[in-house]
This record gives sequence, structure tokens and C-alpha cells, in this order.
Amino acid sequence: MKKGKWIGALMATAMIALAVTGCGGGKPAVDVIKLGANLEMTGGNATFGKSASNGANLAIKEVNAKGGVLGKQLSLVIADNKSEAAEAANSMQKLITQDKVVAVIAPIASSSVIAGAQVNQDNKVLAISPTASNPKVTVDPTTNKVRDYLFRAAFIDPFQGSVMANFATKTLKAKTAAVYIDNSSDYAKGLGQFFKETFIKNGGQVIVEEAYLAKDTDFKATLTKIKAANVDVVFVPGYYQEVGMLIKQAREIGLNMPFMGGDGWDSAKLPEIAGPQALNNTFFANHYSPDDNSPEIKSFVDAYKAEYKETPDAFAALAYDATMMVIEAIKRANSVDTVKIKDELAKTKDYNAVSGKITLNETHDAVKSAVIIEMKDGKQTFKEKINP
Repeated sequence: MKKGKWIGALMATAMIALAVTGCGGGKPAVDVIKLGANLEMTGGNATFGKSASNGANLAIKEVNAKGGVLGKQLSLVIADNKSEAAEAANSMQKLITQDKVVAVIAPIASSSVIAGAQVNQDNKVLAISPTASNPKVTVDPTTNKVRDYLFRAAFIDPFQGSVMANFATKTLKAKTAAVYIDNSSDYAKGLGQFFKETFIKNGGQVIVEEAYLAKDTDFKATLTKIKAANVDVVFVPGYYQEVGMLIKQAREIGLNMPFMGGDGWDSAKLPEIAGPQALNNTFFANHYSPDDNSPEIKSFVDAYKAEYKETPDAFAALAYDATMMVIEAIKRANSVDTVKIKDELAKTKDYNAVSGKITLNETHDAVKSAVIIEMKDGKQTFKEKINP
């Protein structure tokens, strides 16, 4: 090849490579629009991550089948954070700086979202968590300022905690309660505090406050203390792995009062761990119920069952919603500029999502309804819906 032709070919190749990989500055030039998902695919919260990845992938499949976005197809790059906060920060760094995604579906756990917050801010790429509900996710407690690049598709713990406290006092007519939290979880500590505040405000008494740590397996000594207190209800705002073992052991020593919790209970593994009968007379707050008759939920449940041969839990529904919210923001921005996408996502108002109508408020939190789920013989049943 002659020298001139060789140089021309080299320059053409370089220009093609530049067009595919992007030019930086928040404005990647891409043939495929890449979204990231920083999820708990292994570790203690693995069922959450699997459900969320299914929901996000279903959203992308549906949008691609209709022609994609901005004339391009979408792809989802998943990074496994192993249910660990430190790994979540590393996964966020990889997705943004190596995989060049334009937005990220953030982890399920609040502590893991917070761990990667600075990565999002430094690189000006948004992350939206399907479920992280601790207020610190979107508002930095050291500065009291909103984290510009963090959002959520879930209601926050003050709402969830007050919903369960109101349910305890008004529906269950409870006068006394025990609060038994996962002391290694920002989610559980926050939810426990907000439950306690509202329960007391409603005239109830919190007689016992106890704590355990993630990966604990023996709860009987503490449960014996709770039994001696003879409370009306026990509030356990933890995750399904420990909650399942805890309730199983509680029933074994004769604690038959209602147990209650938050959305961290929502896993098909919970009945397997606790046993279906042990979960009778238990209740938890959640973001949606597949038994709800709304057209959005019915359509989603049918599509999810067709794709994955199982009923979608709240983590699947919220990840679907979060992904669709990002896609809508890209459409409104008419751009893959990451700052413009962030600005448009912040304007989300009355979005008709699977988990309810969502408006993002000034602190990037979803204002939406909650549902109470009752467990009956190992099955989730819709109890009631609570509006904000």
C-alpha cells in the first residue's frame, strides 16, 4: 500500500474508533446506548439483584422492540457488587469509566448506593436506585445538600416506617412493641427509628429495643427477652435472610404475636427460610403487589411471567420503573449527554409507573403510595394500600 493511502486508512480507522467509544465530557457518541446496573447478583441480597436485573432487562427489551431510543438500541451492562458496599463503589467506577454507560441502575441497599455516591458526582453520571430508602441516599447528612446525581424510584424510610407504625396502632390495635433491627444496616436503623417515632406519637410504647448483625444465625437469646416483655407486635426492619431465621426461631419458642417489617422482606426465599406456617400473622410494607388490579401492573406481571416464568416481586417492578424513568429522561433530553439526562430525570412528574404514579421531589425521592402485604401460608397477599 502506498504511503498516502496507508495514512488515509489509518485516519479513517481512528475516526471510526472515536465515534464508537465516545468523546468524553458527558457527551458520548455511541451506536448503542449503554445503561449500567450495579446490582447484588451474589452475596446476601442476591435474590434482590436477580429480580432487579430481570426487571431492568425486560424494560430494555420492550423499548428496543419498539425501535429503541434516539434511533439507537439500548444495552444493559451489569456489574455484580456482591452485596458489599466497598464492592459497589468499585462497580460504579467500572461501569462509568470503563464501560462508558450514560446512567446507572444503582444498588438495592442504601449503604451500597451511598458508597458509590462520590463516583457519580465526580463523573457527572446519574444513578437511580430501585429501592434504596434511607434518606442519606439522596441527601448528604454532612452538608444537608441534595446529591445531584443520585435518585430513587422508591419511597423513603420515614414514610415506610410511619406506614407500618400506623398499621400497627390503627389496624392491629397494638399498644406495645419491640423493635429488633439489623445494626449493620443503614436501612434497618433508619426504618426502626422512624417506626419508633410514629408508634410513640400514636400513643404506643416501645418496650424493648434489640439489635443483631448481618449474617447472624442464632437469635433465640434476644427473642427470649422479647417474649418476657409480652409486647403486642415485633417490628423487624431487616433483610429476608436473617428475618427468615429470626421468625422461625421466634415461633419455635412461642412468640405468636404479629411480626412486621419493611420491603427488605420481599423475597421468594423468605418462606423457604422461615417456613410457610411461621410467617402467618406477619406483615410488611412494600412498593407494589402483583395482586393489584391496575392495568399497568397486570400488563407488567403478564410480560414478566412470559419472560421469566415466575411472578415479579417489588424489586423487579421497581427496577423496571427505574429503567423506564431513565429512558424517558433520555428521550426528553434528546441526547446522551449525561448532565442533560440527569436534569430531565429530576423533572419527573406523575409518571405512570408499574409501582404507582411517581413524582420525584426536590430531594430526588419518589412520592408514591405503599402497600401492606400479609403473609398467608407462605404466600404474599394484598392487605391494603396507603397513599402518601
